[in-house]
Amino acid sequence: MDCTRCGACCVAPDIAALDKPLGLRCPHLGADNLCTVYDRRPQVCRDYAADEVCRRIDAPTLEERVHKYLVLFELTDEARRVRESGCSSMRRARSG
Repeated sequence: MDCTRCGACCVAPDIAALDKPLGLRCPHLGADNLCTVYDRRPQVCRDYAADEVCRRIDAPTLEERVHKYLVLFELTDEARRVRESGCSSMRRARSG
């Protein structure tokens, strides 16, 4: 499957290499949903390949795609807690 450049993989999952918590937008994701540090992105981002999950979460907006991802992996409550805590660090979010 080809990447659709939807941005969901830069918002929905946590990304330890960037200390990015679950459900929060990566600070390197531009307004156009493209990576602003693409040439310097961490290996985990380089290794990611579009797959069946991308097809299953397809939706018109980034917000809808992220919601579908969180529902698919039963992470909505955890993501809500992270957002409500206002924690921008994955390590702090997990320790709290």
